[in-house]
Amino acid sequence: MNWRFYCLFALLGLCPVALTAFFQSSPGYMDADYYFAGGLRLAEGQGFSERLLWNYLDDPVGLPHPSHGYWMPMTSILAAVGMILTGSLKFASARLAFLLIAALIPPLSGALAWRLNRCIRSAWLAAGLACLPGLYLPFLPATDAFGLTMLLGGAFFLLLPTSANGLSFSRVILPRSFLFGLIAGLMHLTRADGVLWLFIALFATAWLYLDHRNRSAWLRRASLAGLVCLAGYGIVMAPWLLRNALVFGAPFAPGSARALWITAYDELFIYPAELLTPQHWAQVGLSAILKARLWAVGQNLQSALAVQGLIFLFPLILLGLWRLRKDRRVQLAVLAWLMIFLTMTVVFPFQGARGGFFHSGAALQPVFWALTPAGLEAFLSWGARRRGWNTRHARRFFSVGLCGLALILSGVILSGRLKPGTLARSAWDDPHQHDLRLEQFLQDRSVPLTEIVLVNNAPGYYVANRRPAISIPFGDLRAVCAVAQRYQARYLLLEMEQIAGESDLYRQPADRQCLHYLDSVSDVRVFAVVTGP
Repeated sequence: MNWRFYCLFALLGLCPVALTAFFQSSPGYMDADYYFAGGLRLAEGQGFSERLLWNYLDDPVGLPHPSHGYWMPMTSILAAVGMILTGSLKFASARLAFLLIAALIPPLSGALAWRLNRCIRSAWLAAGLACLPGLYLPFLPATDAFGLTMLLGGAFFLLLPTSANGLSFSRVILPRSFLFGLIAGLMHLTRADGVLWLFIALFATAWLYLDHRNRSAWLRRASLAGLVCLAGYGIVMAPWLLRNALVFGAPFAPGSARALWITAYDELFIYPAELLTPQHWAQVGLSAILKARLWAVGQNLQSALAVQGLIFLFPLILLGLWRLRKDRRVQLAVLAWLMIFLTMTVVFPFQGARGGFFHSGAALQPVFWALTPAGLEAFLSWGARRRGWNTRHARRFFSVGLCGLALILSGVILSGRLKPGTLARSAWDDPHQHDLRLEQFLQDRSVPLTEIVLVNNAPGYYVANRRPAISIPFGDLRAVCAVAQRYQARYLLLEMEQIAGESDLYRQPADRQCLHYLDSVSDVRVFAVVTGP
């Protein structure tokens, strides 16, 4: 392993991501829209504030509103850094840091494979697979947390030794414990469920000393290392927790706690959010609660097979886990995966099945790539014993074949995401162009840019047009009118049948309660909100 290896795979890793970015001139979906919008406000000197509402979980007073009350700020900070450094507020500038991070993932995966397998061939295969990340590829150039989560997860396991035996406590173990805390803090600052990594880091610092026969020495050293780990976490997270305490009155925004009690994914957008209580959750009944979690088990296992294992890598990853089952780094990776899986299945089943596990599981992806060569070696050993394979020729054949399959699958996924759009160069940018056309309708009617609109994807509409926007709430028409009145929204842009009890409002638009029908634009029904008696 030398600098040529790292430079080569950084360049190779950047190529498919840069090609993907060429066909993406906008964030493309709500998560990336939100993080980009937060970065815009930071780059403009507006701090952690937003002129949009995508949910009502923290009972917002109005616009502008404190940002990142549900999602965490690190991704927006990275987007802002790119825009500030280039002096441009364009999306191309915002994603510079994400392109750099994506380029670092293949060499990191190769280094991790080397640490686990002590074989240069393993490093090459793991790094090659990381250059072709399948379902993750379209999202790595976007202003989202996938790449950063992979980078932090890979770095965590790269720093983790197999044992504390033979390592200096003061010069090696304590500094690494501090770094584990820093990584855990950055994980939490990146994703709300990243707090799990604090417990993983604390467990790792204690687990390293299990070989010590002196129980009192183990307890003393493990406790000190744990405190150092907490210090590293606190350095990263303390400023953000203090900000939340000043803004929301608590270290953690209330939106996260209320999200525990949803009984369907769309309830994330419910208004008023005070409806989300333990009683609301319990009243659906034990059968529905269990059914939702069984559904999430199926969805998340499918994600593990198709996303993390790329289907054809999955058996090799399992073989690699078994082959290296006594390695504490592998044992800790399994523990981390189980914690994430259970959190996104039992605690947050709807959010987990709708993308949460897809996001959070990315932290273990470099480990899975690094385990694949170990699984391949186990498979080759079986082939040599049972089938008389020439191990050297078979290794070359299967290594090339695995990378070839990863290339084909990544290409198929990419072509599906970036196929020619109806409104833009690629389908990825169609939502952005769609929002621009809707805004043109409002501009033609001389609607001031300060007027607030109710839309399906508030972050996306704000990013496209810089017009303040709020999400259409989950509920009936009375809830929509209540939101419009409270937050002074003047127009409703209805893109689908999404208002409870008003299915014909989209199919047969007409005046209803607080709404006055104006026109249809690109299959979107435009209503003016009527206020007053």
